[in-house]
Amino acid sequence: MLIPQAGTKAGGKPGQAEHRGSPDLPEEHSADLARLACVLNERTDAVVEGMVARTGASGVVLDETIEDSFAQVGVLSTVAVAKWMAGDGVEVARDVGQESWCIFGQLAAQRRAPLNEVTKRCLRWFDAAADVARDAARELDLSPATLAQAIAMLQRSLNVTLVRMCESFEAERKRSDDELTFLATHDVLTGLPNRKLILDRTEQLLARSRRHGTLPAAVFIDLDNFKLINDTLGHRAGDELLRSVTARLQSAVREPDTLGRLGGDEFVVIAEDISLEAGPELIAERLLEALSEPFALVESGARLKVTASIGVAAGARALADELLRDADIAMYRAKCNGKNRYVAFESEMQGAIKSRVELEMDLREALQNDEFFLVYQPIFNLTDMSPSAVEALIRWEHPARGVVQPEEFIPLLEETGLITEIGGWVLRQACAQGASWREAGSAIEIAVNVSARQLDSDEFVTEVKDALEQSGLDPSALTIEITETTLMRDTEQTIRRLSAVKALGVRIAIDDFGTGYSSLTHVQKFPVDSLKIDRSFITGLKDNKEGEALIHTLVQLGKALSIETVAEGIELQNELSLLQEERCDSGQGFLFAKPLELSAIDAFLMSWVDDEPGSRAHSALTPPSDPCDAAAPPARRRAATRLER
Repeated sequence: MLIPQAGTKAGGKPGQAEHRGSPDLPEEHSADLARLACVLNERTDAVVEGMVARTGASGVVLDETIEDSFAQVGVLSTVAVAKWMAGDGVEVARDVGQESWCIFGQLAAQRRAPLNEVTKRCLRWFDAAADVARDAARELDLSPATLAQAIAMLQRSLNVTLVRMCESFEAERKRSDDELTFLATHDVLTGLPNRKLILDRTEQLLARSRRHGTLPAAVFIDLDNFKLINDTLGHRAGDELLRSVTARLQSAVREPDTLGRLGGDEFVVIAEDISLEAGPELIAERLLEALSEPFALVESGARLKVTASIGVAAGARALADELLRDADIAMYRAKCNGKNRYVAFESEMQGAIKSRVELEMDLREALQNDEFFLVYQPIFNLTDMSPSAVEALIRWEHPARGVVQPEEFIPLLEETGLITEIGGWVLRQACAQGASWREAGSAIEIAVNVSARQLDSDEFVTEVKDALEQSGLDPSALTIEITETTLMRDTEQTIRRLSAVKALGVRIAIDDFGTGYSSLTHVQKFPVDSLKIDRSFITGLKDNKEGEALIHTLVQLGKALSIETVAEGIELQNELSLLQEERCDSGQGFLFAKPLELSAIDAFLMSWVDDEPGSRAHSALTPPSDPCDAAAPPARRRAATRLER
């Protein structure tokens, strides 16, 4: 327990001298008190045993380590008060007892013991120490006055201890309350105001703008491709990047403005008292400039170029949610316009968002309503110019919208998670069609694109196995295409799942190769059969010497790893010639054929069976008519597709 302040007598009245040398306490009593103190010090263990016995009798025993802490407090407190009784001086005694204060502070800070149980143990220490003091006084034949003085000193020590203990717990309670208040209104990772606090401050901003006629604004910031970085480098690297981005953004924000994090990779700046002349736009420009330099991540050692799409909304709104909503809508438009830019909100943008919501609702009903269908683009062996495979691609024919282009709905499928269900449908349909062609005598193989979300679950392996068994397709006739960036998500699990698919006899291809973060080391880890060189490397080869060198490198990489190389997006004869010179294995593109519907691809493949071998190369280089023009009106075309399936 703790010792009273210097200059305070055991009775507790400030200004009175300590017991040694006090005119109120005869010299022989001081000597007797010192003798009692000596016995009390020697019987410290007995005091602690008395505390423990009383705690056991109460029926409430806490964790062993906590009870050990109380026992330690009992030892320190007994030694401290014994030194005080012995006349060693208050400071000496307090130094000994100071450790008790530290223990109480730890218990409070760690919330390991409730206040009422700590209080009870303090009282039990007093009772146990008083019992030992009485026994010692009886054995030493000390006067009642000496014993009363000792009990009073124990009581005074207890009183001070209880006060200090309560102060410690109250300080910790206040600190905890402050911490909880902060956590309720701030983002844990960055320390920035969270959505709750941002909405509150925005409401205040709007109220001030109405009173004073100032211009409020919200600047909505969304990092571009952050999910890819997170999936590729891991969440720890992603968190480090978010903290670094926060520091950059804070450096670009004016002092009176508020920067907050709404969640994920979304930030917002709320500003007021800005001019109409490009005020919020100037803030957006500063934010983009702040992100322009690469970020160096310490833990992973990576250097990343990070961009952001920014939406700006300015002017009075009835509610904070409306201002943030409009800034969010403008941000979405910035993403659609190519990212790494800002866009100011305009009222007609709300219509675009409404259309997007309606598109999502239609998508959720499309599979049930049998509105999806597949088209097939031939893949050619570039050595003998014969079709060796087809790539199955999904299309959507909406009863009112007509044929919706993949770039309009596939990103939405990914965002909503519907890609998992619909991707499974594509796999089953493609396998069934591939088996049908094989039964008809065609040795054509079929390739199916698989999204990252599908590969996130072990159920994907089961889906592939079931699709093969239900269709009867030879596993070697199926190729699963995975984008390079998908491979880098949770590498260990991806390798495990792809290896399981490979064990079924299915081929694995890396799609869009050269556009992601993988390296030669990574490629060697995966059970890959072919690399599909992204169309961006093929386009413009005629006038691009660097592109030619890159194609040479990628093809040679495939040769070195005994992996087939497939070129995507071949549209010109000179591109084909260069790829053949480099001995690229296969290719696809509009030079050969656009994606064809079922009836058209059937006719296309049949022509390769009927044609003379010498005329096949010429046929391959004759661009077919647009499949959208080749198969009658959409309603009839759709019906024909269903019948063929």
